[in-house]
Amino acid sequence: MTKVIKKKKLRLLPFLIFIIVIAVIVFVCLFVLDTKVKNIIITGNEVLSDDDIIELAGLTDYPSFYKTLNLTMKNNLKENPLIESVDINRSFYHIIEIDVKEYEILYKREDNGKYVLENKKEVTLDKETPYTIPRLINEIPKKILNRFIKYYKRVDLSIREKISEIKYDPNEFDEERFLLYMDDGNSVYITITKFERLNYYNEVLPQLDGKKGYLYLDSGNHFQIMQ
Repeated sequence: MTKVIKKKKLRLLPFLIFIIVIAVIVFVCLFVLDTKVKNIIITGNEVLSDDDIIELAGLTDYPSFYKTLNLTMKNNLKENPLIESVDINRSFYHIIEIDVKEYEILYKREDNGKYVLENKKEVTLDKETPYTIPRLINEIPKKILNRFIKYYKRVDLSIREKISEIKYDPNEFDEERFLLYMDDGNSVYITITKFERLNYYNEVLPQLDGKKGYLYLDSGNHFQIMQ
């Protein structure tokens, strides 16, 4: 008896459908991955502009929303010495929100033109700062600098903006004494631990009756009229 061998028919239609489905999935995935950032929201910056932040983060050309990693953007931003910390969030419609915290600029060194940050690093800026920065007209010894910055930061920014020049001016009694030249024409002698008293500067001014002179906060609290 002759054995009949049946040939299995190749089912092409299900195979073709499978290939098409895979191709569609790949196409959709590639399309989604290439979707660009639609909007960038930046907060917290004062010295650096929005354009600066966008460029530092690598978002200038509005790249792929999904291929651009938060960690990469953070690392890029923190390479700038002005940036202390970065927080990045994503929201619907391909929006990236960047919130930065900048180191505060305390003063500008007259000898080299660099700005000194609260962490003692020095930076060069090619733009004006959004708040008034006093000039340090001489050198502060390293052994004094840390304490100076610690107590100087306790002075309100509104008062610090009234200081035009800072001079390290020790005498035989106190090596931590400074002379501050105010933008209203007055001068203040002060020691490091008494810097917080400057927060009452605006309250003292009316008592001077418009006179200019030296306010001694290094030894007592008295005012000497300029001759």
